[in-house]
Amino acid sequence: MRMLNNKWAVWGLMLLITVIWGYAWVFMKASLNFMGPFTFSAFRFGTGAATLLLAVWLVKAGKPPRNMWKHLIVVGLLQTTIVFTFVMYGMQFVDAGKSSVLLYSMPLWSSLFAVKILGEKITSGKMLGLTVGMLGLVTILGWDIFFVQNAAVIFGEVLIIIAAVAWAISNVYYRVKLEGMTQLQVSAYQMLFGTAGIVIATLFAEWGEPLQLTGESIFYTLFTGVLASALCFTVWFLILSMIDMITATLSTLLVPVFGLFFGWLILDEELTNSILLGSAMIIAGIAVAQVFGKEKTQQGVPETKSSVKR
Repeated sequence: MRMLNNKWAVWGLMLLITVIWGYAWVFMKASLNFMGPFTFSAFRFGTGAATLLLAVWLVKAGKPPRNMWKHLIVVGLLQTTIVFTFVMYGMQFVDAGKSSVLLYSMPLWSSLFAVKILGEKITSGKMLGLTVGMLGLVTILGWDIFFVQNAAVIFGEVLIIIAAVAWAISNVYYRVKLEGMTQLQVSAYQMLFGTAGIVIATLFAEWGEPLQLTGESIFYTLFTGVLASALCFTVWFLILSMIDMITATLSTLLVPVFGLFFGWLILDEELTNSILLGSAMIIAGIAVAQVFGKEKTQQGVPETKSSVKR
């Protein structure tokens, strides 16, 4: 665990999950050619939950304390059920690149909740970095979003923004109620309960709809289930337990940058000037937050993340 105390190791983990999450958006969109959005989410997170529960059994982590189950259910419903049913359904009306940009408005909501609920301090440097990063997202998305007239597109975008808010709430809830648990336990059981919610939604919304299980669709399921879900969300909870939420969530602004890059590389999607400019603004915003966003130290000892009143 000493390695994880090194800031470069933390940023290495953050870079790893943002690259994988960015790559996963290509597969999430492509999966809609083979099955409904809820069905894919059920397969994806069912695979992820099974992988994590196997890991829990192998390392003999045991079951969570009984008094923690209700909190795990809440996080599972917020972070897995609501986020990914809303996102996958919304992607039927919104392009993959724009969907990822909308979902990663999450750092804005997380920062607001962290300041209001957790009492975290947002320095002027972090505020500047967050502002530049969010303007970068809007630049990528295209300012014409404020003038969109298509009702279906607006509906899809609203669903994805609600998903972003739900993810932000789950981040705060984890810090308040579940931080004492191991990250593997939290990730495994919240995903198990969240998957149950997705399965119920699937049975109501997509029962009897066409399903194509091919080598390609199975690969999409395995990649997003094992890597983008099981691995990445475990690492995400680990990062949330090590650094302040504003810093952690701000770094996820890189995900849509990677998503748009992989869309260009794999799907031949166009990289417009607004995408390039917006991506540069996001990277600049993260850099500004890291260089100028540090809180003052006392007696040479850096401040750690804010404590949470329980």
